[in-house]
Amino acid sequence: MDNNKFILDDFNPPAIARGIAERMKAFRISQNVTQATLAHRSGVSLGSIKRFESQYKISLANLLRIAQVLEALEAFHHLFPTMEYRNMDDLLKSKQKHSRKRARNV
Repeated sequence: MDNNKFILDDFNPPAIARGIAERMKAFRISQNVTQATLAHRSGVSLGSIKRFESQYKISLANLLRIAQVLEALEAFHHLFPTMEYRNMDDLLKSKQKHSRKRARNV
C-alpha cells in the first residue's frame, strides 16, 4: 500500500499512541540511546519507557521529559495551533467576537 494514503483506522487514539511510541523508539535508536540511558537522563522510570514502547501508554509529563532529552519538544508546539488570519478583516472580526473562557454545556 502507498505510504501517502491515509487509512481511516489510523485516526483513533490507540493507533496514534502506537505511532508516536514507534517513532520515538526509532528516533531513540537512531540516536544510539538505550532505554536505560533515556530513563536516567529524563528522570522517567525504565519501566515507564518500556511500557510506552510496548503498550503505548505514558503520561503526558513523562512523554514531554522524553521528548526534551531526545531534543524533540518542538513538535509539541504544533499541537492545537492558534487561529491564523487570512487578512486584516479576519483579524478585526475575531477581535469583535466575545472570547470564551469555557466551553458551553450541551
